[in-house]
Amino acid sequence: MLPHSFSNPREADQSTPRKEPHSVKDVELPYVPEPLLDSEQAARRLQIHPKTLQRYARQGYIKGFHIGTMWRFRASDIENWILRQAG
Repeated sequence: MLPHSFSNPREADQSTPRKEPHSVKDVELPYVPEPLLDSEQAARRLQIHPKTLQRYARQGYIKGFHIGTMWRFRASDIENWILRQAG
């Protein structure tokens, strides 16, 4: 025999706390990686020579990283650098 408090299935459901419906901010979106730019593409956005951009990256003026022997840059890092220089 079930305990008195759970004799009615509806009472058992009411005794457990209910979760609120998910809001938009609780929904996990799939991870979409940001496309990477090579030295030529990133340098074109900055209107500088690719070797100048690579030197800036080596010196830490702009964020960049190596994949193998090639430099890669996030478009958002390039845009942020432009905003910092203009501001």
